[in-house]
Amino acid sequence: MQAQATTTMKRRALLLMGPTGSGKSDLAVRLAEHFPLEIVSVDSALVYRGMDIGTAKPDFATRARIKHHLIDIREATTQYSAGEFVMDARTVMEGIWARGHQPLLVGGTMLYFHALTAGIADLPEANFVVRAAIDAQAVAHGWPAMHHQLESVDPLAAARIHANDAQRIQRALEVFRVSGATITSLQQKRVSVLADVEVTEWVLAPTQRQEFNVGLEKRFRGMMAAGFLDEMRGLFARGDLSAEHSAMRAVGYRQLWQFLAGEFKLEQAIERAVIATRQLAKRQMTWIRQRPQARRFSCSHPEVVDSARDTLAVLGF
Repeated sequence: MQAQATTTMKRRALLLMGPTGSGKSDLAVRLAEHFPLEIVSVDSALVYRGMDIGTAKPDFATRARIKHHLIDIREATTQYSAGEFVMDARTVMEGIWARGHQPLLVGGTMLYFHALTAGIADLPEANFVVRAAIDAQAVAHGWPAMHHQLESVDPLAAARIHANDAQRIQRALEVFRVSGATITSLQQKRVSVLADVEVTEWVLAPTQRQEFNVGLEKRFRGMMAAGFLDEMRGLFARGDLSAEHSAMRAVGYRQLWQFLAGEFKLEQAIERAVIATRQLAKRQMTWIRQRPQARRFSCSHPEVVDSARDTLAVLGF
C-alpha cells in the first residue's frame, strides 16, 4: 500500500504597519478578500469596547465579512500591556494557522510590533513590599545614591538609565532583589513569539508629508461629523472613567475629554487633537525608519492595492 504524503502548512505572518490615517485597515481588508488571511489588530485603542468612531474601528459588517481579532476585548477601565498583547496575539495566530490561514497583523501601535518581533523579557511581577523598601532608601539617601547601588549590581542597566530616573532605577533594583538576576540578563534572554515563523514586513506610509497632514485634519473632522463627540459624551458620563485611564489618553479622546471637563472650547480641543494626531504620525514614522527590512508602499499611490496584491501572490500567500 502506497504511503500517503502529508504536508505541513508553512507558518507565516504578514506585518502591515504605518502611521495613523495611512489606510492600513482598508488595505488589510482588500487583501483578506483575495487571500486566506485573517486580520489581527495591532492597536492599543481598538482593544477597548465603546471606542469606535475615534479609533476608526472597522464596522460590524466588515468584521462579519472578514475575520478580525483583538478588537473589543477589554473594557475601557482596564489596562492592556504589550506583554498581554503578545500573549493574546500568539493564541490568536495559533488558531489562524490551525484553520489553514495566515495572520495579517495590521496597526500603528509600534510598541506592540516591537514586542512581537523582539520578544518580551520574562520579568518578575511587581513586588510592592520590595518597592516600598527601595522608596524608603531613596527618601533617605536620594535617587542618585540608588543609581550608584544599581551600578554595583547591574552596570549595563545603570549606564542606560539616568541617575534621576526614579521609576526605571526602582524597577531594575526590584527585579534584582526579587529574582537575584539583573534586569539586563533577563532582557537578553527574551525570545520573539515569531522566532519560528516566516515574517514579511510591510509599511504603508505617505510620500508627501504636507499633503498627508492635511488629510489627517480632514480625517479627524470627518470623525467629528460622524458623531465622535457624542461617543465621547457617553464615555464621559459613565462615571467609571477618568482622564487618567489609559483608554482616555488615546489621541482625540484625551482632547475631547478636556473639552467636556471645561478645560478648552470645542474648536481648541479639535485643533489640539489634530496637532496630537500629526505628532503621533511623526513618532510612528520615526520608529518605522528603524525597520529597513520592511517593504514600502505609498499610501497615496492610486494602484497601491493592486501592487500589494501582486506582491502577495508572488510571495505565495
